[in-house]
Amino acid sequence: MSETPPENPDFDAMTRDIAEVPAVEVIVTVAVNLMSAAAVKLGLSEEGDKYKDLDEARKLITALAGLLDASTTEISSFHAAPLRDGLKSLQLAFREASVVPDDPGQGPGEKYTGPVYS
Repeated sequence: MSETPPENPDFDAMTRDIAEVPAVEVIVTVAVNLMSAAAVKLGLSEEGDKYKDLDEARKLITALAGLLDASTTEISSFHAAPLRDGLKSLQLAFREASVVPDDPGQGPGEKYTGPVYS
């Protein structure tokens, strides 16, 4: 039996591709991925509670809040405003999904955003 060696990715081409992407686009893409993953872990996807895991959601929301807090001076309000709105929606959804809600200011990412109220 002969095995065909797996194709190696062209790392030079991948490096050139990423070098052409503006930093703002990378930051926004990462933020959107964190938002999507958090929504799934909150049970907000079509599958509902199948993938619900509030501990994982907390981590993702906190990471998103930290990223947005650190990058606010680097990305324009055009990009930041909808991401902050999405973050707040996730924080509120987390509070609603929690059996025992965190105290104001103690929820996921609230050390970066301040308390989130419904």
